[in-house]
Amino acid sequence: MQTSWLSLVSDWDIPPAVTSALVAVSFIYVRGWLALRRTRPETLPAWRLLSFLAGLFAIFVAVSSPLDTYSETVLFMHMAQHFVLMSVAPPLVVLGCPFVPMLRGLPRTIVRGIGGPLFRSTGAHRVRDLFSRLPFAWLAMNLTYIGWHIPKAYEFALASESWHNFEHFCFFTTSVLFWWPVLEPWPSQRRFNSWMIIPYLLISDLVNTGLSAFLCFSGRLLYPSYALVNRPFGLDALKDQIAAGAFMWVFGSLVFLVPAIYLTARFLTNGRLIDEKTGLERARAMAQ
Repeated sequence: MQTSWLSLVSDWDIPPAVTSALVAVSFIYVRGWLALRRTRPETLPAWRLLSFLAGLFAIFVAVSSPLDTYSETVLFMHMAQHFVLMSVAPPLVVLGCPFVPMLRGLPRTIVRGIGGPLFRSTGAHRVRDLFSRLPFAWLAMNLTYIGWHIPKAYEFALASESWHNFEHFCFFTTSVLFWWPVLEPWPSQRRFNSWMIIPYLLISDLVNTGLSAFLCFSGRLLYPSYALVNRPFGLDALKDQIAAGAFMWVFGSLVFLVPAIYLTARFLTNGRLIDEKTGLERARAMAQ
């Protein structure tokens, strides 16, 4: 199959339903953000708005660009698409503190008629408590990540557009759940020791490393569908799989390790500052 390399950036297929949904969500968020800015300008600065919109744009790119167009013929492109849906769009959306702006952006009749009774219900509080637990968020994202990359599950999703879309939905929603306790968007409150985020991230990196290494070093084609299609750009299917695994390994690790290193440095710095402050207070007390 002779395919121009220019098609890697030019072959877009924009889905009307997803695009319309993203535009609607953008409108609701902007409306709520503008309303909140009048009373909480410091809580929701402009960069929060830009982050949320960038996250939605990342979703649009993932489902409309060549990442999606070539996802069924080039594994590397498909893994890059999964990376955007799991590691780019979710943290950007979470940084936008979406919960309150989305509520404020909806018509009041909807919020009062549906949201009010729902948020007051015991079931909603139990779900919120469950979702706020670190083990649940960690398991939800990592089991989804591993589960959909099992060869039979992957091939099943690849053969059905509906299940393929559901797979992407699972990736995005569980990743939002995963990044929520890491980034702590307003008005959420932390219910665990802050240092626990570090092993939370590092163990996730081990999971990503294991899956990536399996793709790189298995020595066999894990997803046979990629050998049955016309290979664009003359790419060998097994080399494509190795490249996909290497991409997941490098960029996936960066997503987990960079915040883990940042948080470690911040905790150590804060601890040192507290120790210095305590020592200064003790010295002053002794001088008196």
